[in-house]
Formats: sequence, structure tokens, C-alpha cells
Amino acid sequence: MTKIDIISGFLGAGKTTLIKKLLAEAYQGEKLVLIENEFGEISIDGGFLKESGVQISEMSSGCICCSLVGDFNKALKDVAAQFHPDRILIEPSGVGKLSDVIVAVENTAAEAPGLTLNSFVTVADASKVKVYMKNFGEFYNNQIESAGTIVLSRTQKLSREKLEAAVTLLREKNPDAAILTTPWDELDGKTILSAIEKVSLADELLAKMRAEHEAEEAEHAHHHDHEGHGEHEHHHGESEAHEHHHGHGEHGAHEHPHGHECDDPDCSCHHHHHHADEVFTSWGRETPKAFTKAGVEQILSALDSGEYGSILRAKGIVNGEDGTWIEFDFVPEEHEVRAGRPDYTGRLCVIGAELKEDKLARLFGL
Repeated sequence: MTKIDIISGFLGAGKTTLIKKLLAEAYQGEKLVLIENEFGEISIDGGFLKESGVQISEMSSGCICCSLVGDFNKALKDVAAQFHPDRILIEPSGVGKLSDVIVAVENTAAEAPGLTLNSFVTVADASKVKVYMKNFGEFYNNQIESAGTIVLSRTQKLSREKLEAAVTLLREKNPDAAILTTPWDELDGKTILSAIEKVSLADELLAKMRAEHEAEEAEHAHHHDHEGHGEHEHHHGESEAHEHHHGHGEHGAHEHPHGHECDDPDCSCHHHHHHADEVFTSWGRETPKAFTKAGVEQILSALDSGEYGSILRAKGIVNGEDGTWIEFDFVPEEHEVRAGRPDYTGRLCVIGAELKEDKLARLFGL
């Protein structure tokens, strides 16, 4: 299977710099082909790419977006057939519509079973978001609206207020994309790649909860097999008490969909009918907003109040006001706040039942 990644952006946004960083830090060991076009842009230095083992396929027609139907489709298939790469990076012209390139790749992938569209990224200069939206209208906005991930460049030049204002403008055009706001020099290429490939905190948390649930099921089965029925029931009761301390029912399977706790060990709800992501909902946000450690402590304490729904888990990594990063984890009546490593932007996630999303947004000041 060959993954196809599209890295778009206006002239001068920093696409070349981003591609170089990903090649050096995120794609090592992959057989990779770069398809770029020469639409008035300085091409990536050929010598650098040959050293990385990257083949350049320059398209005779110039701009990818000018020849979407014929040449592009053929070039993509030819590259896949000739090189059998793990990944194809497409760097479209800075003036084309990203949505057109996405459609062209999807059409080609539909005809070539070994190809799959993996990601579509827009690199945007954080200091020019407002002026480009005004001056370039539809072309610029299409790149923003169509992106799965928006990678902001030159964020270190902006104040926190101006950065938040730029993110707000981008969010109006694209509510779903991951928006990378941390200066690139603070991040490893693999962290940037995880943002591009969209591993959400909610998915991470739910996967962890499922794994814990499965381990607990296996533990119950183990005791049942080895200790006889009476012992098993005693163990089960202990487990429920332990579960209550850490947020009873956090794995979904220990709670009826209607919300009441079930203490009948033979009830079918103890089996695999209700998984965490069916019974519970998640609320999450990405933000460059800065927090204090004390402020995060207060927020997590407030989650125990019951005012925000039945909160079972919360996790986040956010900017600290002094340039550091703050990481936190929450289970009912317990939380931990510690120094963290830079992430692509501040992000947080809350999982529970009957979440009061508006109140949660106000609590976190978002």
C-alpha cells in the first residue's frame, strides 16, 4: 500500500521547510517519492533530495492543477508502478485549489488499488492569515477549508493574543482540522506527523479504556477458572469498589446504557455489548491558549463537582504561561498535573456521560 500525502500552501508559507523536516525526522526508512511542480516556485534542492534517497518526478505540464484529468492521473500511476514507494508526497502549486488536488488523487486511487490518500495538509503563515483571507479570498480559503491539518508557520513571531485570533479565523473556515500552532523548532517531525495523521486524544483515551476493560475481563475469567464461584464473586465485589474509586463504569461494559450500575455478575451487560465509545461521549478542544498550573488544578477539581456531567476521564497537554507545557490526567477524585513535552498545539479531552459541553468550554476558558 502506498500512502499519498498532499502538502499545500501559498507561496512562501514554508512548505519546503516542512517537507525537509519531515524527511529528516519522520519518514526515515520509508521509500518515498516527491511529486512537485514548477509553477513559479523554487524547487527543493535536488542535491538534498538525492542524499535522502528521494526520487523527484517533475511534471512536464507544470502546474498539477492545470492538468488534473489526464497527466496527473497517469503521472501518479506511473510513479507508483515504477518505484513502488511506501509514500508519495505531492507538493501542489501554491496558487491551486487543494480541493481539486484531493479529488484528483481520490479518482486515481479508486482506479489503482495500491494507492490510498493518507493526508492533506495546508501550510499557512500565521502572521498573514487575516490579510490573505481578505486579499486572496476563494483560493486561500479553499486551501484552509479543504485541509485535514493546518500547519502554521512563523508562530513564534506572534503574540499569544494574535495567534489565538489567527486560529479563531481558521476555525471559522475549518472547524475539524488539527491546527499546529507550536513553533516547529520545538517539535520533532514525528510529533508533526502524528498531528497530520490525526491521532486524537479521545481515540487514545478510549483505546486505553478498552484495553483496561479487556484486561479486567481476563482477570475476572482467570479468577473464575482458578478459585471457584464464591471466590470469584468476592473478587468481583472488590473490583467494583476499586472501579468506583477510579470512576465506576469508565469502561462502558460495567454500566447499563441507561446509566444505572449493574451488580449482577450474570447480567449480559458485563459482557461485550456496551463499549466505552458507545455508552460515553467525549468533548475535546485544541487551543494555543496558555494556562497556569494552579489554574489547571482548579479546573480538574471542578470536574468532580457533578456540574459538568459524570466525568470519567480527562487528559490534556496545554501551553503554560511561562513558555513551558503542562500535562494533566484526571479520574474521579484523583488528578495529576505535571510538566510536559511540547505538542503540536494545546489539546484536551474529557470523557463521560451526559457531558455539559457549554459549561466545559467555559470552565476551560475556551
